[in-house]
Order: sequence, then C-alpha cells, then structure tokens
Amino acid sequence: MHARAIAATTTALVGTAALLLPLSHARAGEDGGRPAVVAHRGASAQAPENTVVAVDKAAELGIAWVENDVQRTRDGELVVLHDDSLQRTTDAEEVFPGRAPWKVKDFTAAEVARLDAGSWFAPAYAGARVPTLRQYVRRVELHHQKLLLEVKNPELYPGIEKQTLKLLSNEGWLDQRHLADRLIVQSFSADSVRAVHQLKPGVKTGFLGTPSVADLPAYAAFVDQINPSYGSVSREYVSAVHAHTGAHDRPLEVFTWTVNDASTARLVASYGVDGIISNKPDVVRDALPAA
Repeated sequence: MHARAIAATTTALVGTAALLLPLSHARAGEDGGRPAVVAHRGASAQAPENTVVAVDKAAELGIAWVENDVQRTRDGELVVLHDDSLQRTTDAEEVFPGRAPWKVKDFTAAEVARLDAGSWFAPAYAGARVPTLRQYVRRVELHHQKLLLEVKNPELYPGIEKQTLKLLSNEGWLDQRHLADRLIVQSFSADSVRAVHQLKPGVKTGFLGTPSVADLPAYAAFVDQINPSYGSVSREYVSAVHAHTGAHDRPLEVFTWTVNDASTARLVASYGVDGIISNKPDVVRDALPAA
C-alpha cells in the first residue's frame, strides 16, 4: 500500500443494495480484544512480497491474516503484485528489454509467469513467481488463513471488482464460512469499494485512507472498516470511527498500516485499533499483551 493521496467520492450509497441481507460479521480482532495482526503482502520482511512463499512464511510464523494486492494482465488474468509495474520486484527489465515501463497491464499472463519474482529479495528465493490470484487464494486456503485483499489501481482495470468477486466465488471464498470472518476486500478507491459492496453486499469491505470525521457517515454506507496509515491515526480518530455503524450493522473497525516495530505496535494498540498490518507480523504480535 502507498500513502499517496487518492481522490475518493464520498457520496452515500443509495438504492436497494444497501437493504440486501449482508451477513453479521464477527469482529476482526483476536480473542481477548487484541488487534488482529496482518502479514503485509505476506511475511514480506522475510520473503519476497506477494508471493506464495511469503504466505508460507506467514503461516510458519503462526499469522492468521495475510494481505495482498490484485492487478490484471493484458489478457485478463488476475495476478498478485503491488506495483503497477513489474520492474521493481521481477526481472522483467532483463527478460523483456525495450518494453519499459513494464506495466502489468501491457504483459500477458504467460509473459508474467516467466518472470523471477524472488531474486531481487534474496538469492535463496530465485525462481519464485508472480502468483495468479487463483494460486494465491489456494495457498491461503491451504494454510487455513484469512485474506485482506486490496484491489490495486482499479482505474487501470475497468470491471476488476466484478472479476475478482467471480474468481473468489469460484474458489469458494464467498460462502458463509469465509464471509463471516476470513475475507475483507479493501481499496484506496472509494468507488471501487462501493462497487464491491453493490455487487456482493455480504462481503466485508475496507477503505484505505483517513476520511474526515464529517465524511464517515457517507463511508459507513458501504464499508465496514476505515484503514489509515499509522502516522495519521489517533485515539480520538479511532473512537470517532468506532462510533459509526458500518454496512453490516456493526461498529466500523480500524486496521492501521504499516507498523514494523514493537513500540509503534503498542502505541496504536493503545488507541483501540482492531487490526495492525505489518511487514514484520511476528514482531507486532510479540509486542502486544497476551490475550
């Protein structure tokens, strides 16, 4: 996730979609009131981000939640990658010279599958691949983990919300068991989050950012979480968010990002946040009081 400002429409949701059943979701925090700890792009301090080996590492550390980013290739395959360019975390520049700036949307799924997504991180991970979203959710399911899925750069991929939800449905992630406490879909784009809510009202959703307190009622019509960067969060802001009822008739939650040290983890936990997203989830978990 980036903290860059992204324009967001705050118009409240209208129409019948807001009246559809949505499920009564369990709160995301751990038992005993501890915040949920989320492995950011998998355990990304210990394995190459957004790869299945980063999911494996999070599972090895005993972390229940993993976060990932979804984008789309030129031929319509959903893949898991943070940047809209392949340059930083793969060898695309070497494999496909002359195709700068190596945008995900300009490459086919077969071309992306050829790339090494591990060597940039450490030689031990040479040969790791950019996973498709299908491969990624299957690995998360294998470990019985929970998924915080970010729709990345939706303005580049018209209809990606519907496509993502269809894939999740096909993979069994939209059944009651998953919707109750194992899946959250978030985005920096309010329009994208609103689209997810309208298409599948039962899906728990989050908005990445720090809307003004005055705007929270508009967001509460289609989100369950407000997820700000840790530098923009305070005890007062968390309390203001919790005071609003979200799209599934429960208090809005707060997941904050990206916290990588013990002292900051304890600080934001003292604010009452419901979740902490971290590249070092084991460090954050071990810093929090036992349940």
